[in-house]
This record gives sequence, structure tokens and C-alpha cells, in this order.
Amino acid sequence: MTEKQLSGVSRRLERFLHDLVEPMGRSERRHWAQVYIQGLLLDGQRKSVQPIAERIAGADEQALNQFLNQSPWEVTEIQRRLARRLADDGAGPVYWVIDETSFPKAGKQSVGVARQYCGAQGKIANCQVAVSLHWSQNEVSHPVSWRLFLPQEWTADPARRRQARIPPEAVHRTKQALALELIDQAQAWSLPGGTVLADSAYGNDFEFRAALRARKLSYAVAVEPSSVVWLEEPSVPLPPRTGKKGRPWRHPPLADMPAVRSLLAVAGGLPPPTWRTVTWRAGTKGAQLARCGVRGCAVSTKAPPARVREWLLIQWPKDQAQPCDYWLLWRPANDSAPSLRSAAHAARGRWRIEQDYRELKDELGLDHFEGRGWLGWHHHVTLVSLAFCFLRSEQARAKKNFRGELADDAPPAPSQPDQNGGPMSVVPGML
Repeated sequence: MTEKQLSGVSRRLERFLHDLVEPMGRSERRHWAQVYIQGLLLDGQRKSVQPIAERIAGADEQALNQFLNQSPWEVTEIQRRLARRLADDGAGPVYWVIDETSFPKAGKQSVGVARQYCGAQGKIANCQVAVSLHWSQNEVSHPVSWRLFLPQEWTADPARRRQARIPPEAVHRTKQALALELIDQAQAWSLPGGTVLADSAYGNDFEFRAALRARKLSYAVAVEPSSVVWLEEPSVPLPPRTGKKGRPWRHPPLADMPAVRSLLAVAGGLPPPTWRTVTWRAGTKGAQLARCGVRGCAVSTKAPPARVREWLLIQWPKDQAQPCDYWLLWRPANDSAPSLRSAAHAARGRWRIEQDYRELKDELGLDHFEGRGWLGWHHHVTLVSLAFCFLRSEQARAKKNFRGELADDAPPAPSQPDQNGGPMSVVPGML
């Protein structure tokens, strides 16, 4: 936004933030929250404290830095209020989208930074990684809450924990465990249930899918073609658990299990009538899809796994030698197969999240935080989420006004003769 544009929406921004920043407590905190969000919204190359203080008239860099990195306001209630506001808006299928994003870093002091896979660079690099939950409905999505991934080298080092002010309850958890924490939080907030969407880093995890089923949550998660399944309930019983207490239960070697197949092998064995060309949403080309019931095969879990039927959805472009994508879907208390169109709509629903991350970083400086501490990082991503959702509300408002202007300026509706020979008005959308 330009300064002129920001000035034009300042009153709406103040109303938008009024209830959301109330949990910060002191009036000066709420004031600096609005200043910081204004800085995020304004055009500029960097969206960190110093450039924001330079762009906003009357902003004090020291006060802004103290508000962001030291002031002890809690983010959870703010995120809850934002999530509840989003849940009250709109209708249609709801998706809870789990994903992760990375923040490349040059040094070693930023909280959680380590040599790990960096999606932003497509390779192992020095970076932070965060897991996020997005609310998605009606072609629109919003970030709701975040978890910063802490590698073991951070959680096991008391000096680094003290320096970054990491709270005692923040321990090393897998990204799948962090995702389940976000989901549990959303359920505790009583958000309307949504189908959980995630990429193969989560979908390949048998225990992650089992945890979603235990929570009675529908899901449509991507999986790799090397994953193995049964097409029918295997006739062999599950072996008893053996070994030391706490050691994971393991299947016998997969080669010894009857009728175990990779997803690629399943796709190749489906008869031609199984495949259908489906357009999953307006504006997309039809895709060749097939579905079938399967039962997941866990190689190593904490307990003998239940053999639950899931629905495998496969996309196989006609001009390619192999399928390009696979998903596993499940719905509570409903064993019937989902329609191909609804299954494809859910499975492909994650496309919005990459767009969200791009806008969060390019437009609002999600990855511009220059502090090193735990508290400042969580404050920054929460304020960026508020700025993002305000922009989405402004876009929706502009779209609504544009449609109203079109309706006001539209020419008179054409007429058609009715059955008695007189004119009949054509209702908009009738033709």
C-alpha cells in the first residue's frame, strides 16, 4: 500500500484490530501493534523494526523494538479471536490446511536456526522452519496459528535456550507432532470442523493419519507412490507385540506380507473404466482420476495399527507414462466412496497455501524478522497474520463494491416472450 492508500483505510484498520489486539492489555501495546501493522502494509523493501520506524511518522524505533521483542503479551488469545472471526464468515466446504515454510538465515543465533531442508531454496541450508495451520473456504485462505520447529541441537543446549528465552514447555517435537498441536488447538477453539489437507511429508506418516482418525477429522493428504497398501483386508493376523517396553511395533518384512502393493503398482492395475476425466473447479482443465479403497500398511508404529479402509485418489495425465499425484482420503462414520469431484476438490485445495506464503513474504515481510528471540518471532508472525487478514477483508470489500457497481450500471435485462405472447423479464443467472 502507498501512504495515501493506507490513510484511506486507517479507520477500517482501527476497527478491524480493536477486538483482536485487546488481549495485549496496555493501551501503548495496542498502539504499537497498529503502528507495526501499518508498517507491514506500507510499500517497502524491508518490513523489520528499523525500516518500519523510518516509514511511519512519529514511530519510535526503541519503543517499537521493545513492543515486538520484549513486551510479554501472549499470542494465543489473539490467534483464537482471529480464527473465530474467520470461521464466522462465508459458507461452503471448510479445509484446515497444514503446511510448513522456511526462513533462510545467515547466522546461528536466530531461535531455531539450523542446517536443515529449506523449502525456500530447495536444498539443505541454514534456516528456520515453521509449521502453520490455515483456514480455507470459498477459494480464500488465511493463516491462523504457527509453531516454530526446534531442532534437538537447540532444545538440548541450555545456553542457547536462555539466550533465545525459549520457555521450558517448548521441547523438540516432530513437525507432524507440531501439526497435531495446531489441530488440537483449533478444536479447543471450537472452530467448525474442516477436512485436513497436507502434503506427503505428513500424509506418508501412518501415525499422523491415525491421529486424525482418532480425532474424527476427515482428511485428504498427499502420499508418495512408494507407499505400500493392501487392496483387501489381509488374511494374516497381526503378530503380538514383542521386544522391550516402548520399542515400536514392526511388521514382518513386507516381502513376506501377502498382496502388499506400492501405490504405483495399484495405479497400474486399475482397469480402464475406473478412470474418469473430472473438472474439479471452475477455470481448471479436466484431469484423469481414479479412486479405490485401500488399507494402509504401517512399517513401524508404537502399537499394532488398526487396518482402516482409506480411499486412494490417483491423477494420471494421459500424456505421461506414470501417475503424477496420489492422495489418501478418509471421512468419519462414512465408509462410502467420495465422489471423484469432491475428492479432487479437497485433494487440490492446498494450492492456496503456496499463494498465501508468497504474499505473506513478498508483500508483508513474514521472513523479514531480524530478532533472535522466541517471543519476538511469535509476535512478528502473529502481527503479519493480522495484516494479511486485513488485506483479505479489504479485497473482499472491494470485490463486493465492484459487483454492486456492475449491478447499478448494468443495462436493462433483455426480454423474451412468455407463453401468452407478452414480455418476460430474464432473471439474472437464468440463462
